[in-house]
Amino acid sequence: MGKGAAVVWDESFLGYDLGGDHPLNPVRLDLTVRLATALGVLDGVGLVKPDPATDDEIERVHEPSYLNAVQAAPMAGWDVGHGLGTADNPVFARMHEASALVVGGSLAAARRIASGEADRAVNIAGGLHHAMRDHAAGFCVYNDCAVAISWLLDNGFDRIAYIDTDVHHGDGVQAAFYDDPRVLTVSIHQHPMSLWPGTGRPAEVGGVGAEGASVNLALPPGTGDQGWLRAFEATVPSLLAAFRPQLLVTQCGVDTHREDPLADLALTVDGHRAVYRRLRELAEQTANGRWLALGGGGYELLRVVPRSWTHLLATVLDRDVDPDTPLPADWVAHASTLAPNWPLPSSMTDGSDTAFERWGGELDSPVDLAVMETRRAVFPLHGLDPDDPRD
Repeated sequence: MGKGAAVVWDESFLGYDLGGDHPLNPVRLDLTVRLATALGVLDGVGLVKPDPATDDEIERVHEPSYLNAVQAAPMAGWDVGHGLGTADNPVFARMHEASALVVGGSLAAARRIASGEADRAVNIAGGLHHAMRDHAAGFCVYNDCAVAISWLLDNGFDRIAYIDTDVHHGDGVQAAFYDDPRVLTVSIHQHPMSLWPGTGRPAEVGGVGAEGASVNLALPPGTGDQGWLRAFEATVPSLLAAFRPQLLVTQCGVDTHREDPLADLALTVDGHRAVYRRLRELAEQTANGRWLALGGGGYELLRVVPRSWTHLLATVLDRDVDPDTPLPADWVAHASTLAPNWPLPSSMTDGSDTAFERWGGELDSPVDLAVMETRRAVFPLHGLDPDDPRD
């Protein structure tokens, strides 16, 4: 890493709270920062405090009428439309302000990179990739990922690659840039026939004039570390090399974990760590080292998210944490008070072997078939041979 990395954080992010027993509980953010702090990952790091995004900034990707609905929703009750007031997206106090702050956090990270102050920046509170132009979806009110990319396109960048490793399809970001050849959106997710939102098939390759700018790798339920990494390696590096991005933006949802209650992939914390390390390498190899990392999904709040995103913070900062590192006793004691009967792990590893066999053109498994379907859909649009494993 040539320049310092920026970490965007403020406790006010915890105000994005959908309430009650909603899966997207902000405790996951608090526990992550507590764990990263306890392990020394954030020692000496000057945390960047964000300002809320302005209405004009949010309207880069959202309709003004939708902002009006979000702002009015806490006073209007439940029947407000625009996807608000549903079980997935309940109305909560100061919803606009909390959502605008998340967008402001991702913009603050983007600005640090655009200004040259940092090569890398991370906002774990970001990654709300499902929000659409005129409605909320999938726990996401405003799409901070898309706003940050839109801003970057107007501030020195004209080739941006967005890689989404969440278990759910990155539909909101894909929709925002489906017709824009300057943005390569790559989503690696559980197959849409088996998981919401039901989109993200390989045939979704981009609009007219942007064919190949949308890439979808749909993996079968049960795919674990080795299969996921094999599929990723067989598709993403070649596409990045062909696209030649100036910046890598990644949505790093950790609901791919085998213990996540909302989905059916089978990655581990070790697999997540391997993914982050590979993304760091690809940023260095293909994007001049520029990497904007955002959070995303992840609903095993105590056992998974804090460890996985501590690994993310450590990777962005070049302070990689040994997987065998024990969890600090003070952190374990605090986490135990939140769920006294929930067993916690003892270290920063799940004990998984993430070594995988590279794809060589085989069609021997459902994962290999997914790889080939994606390659055949988009590789020719980038001048690559889908049947040649060297591409």
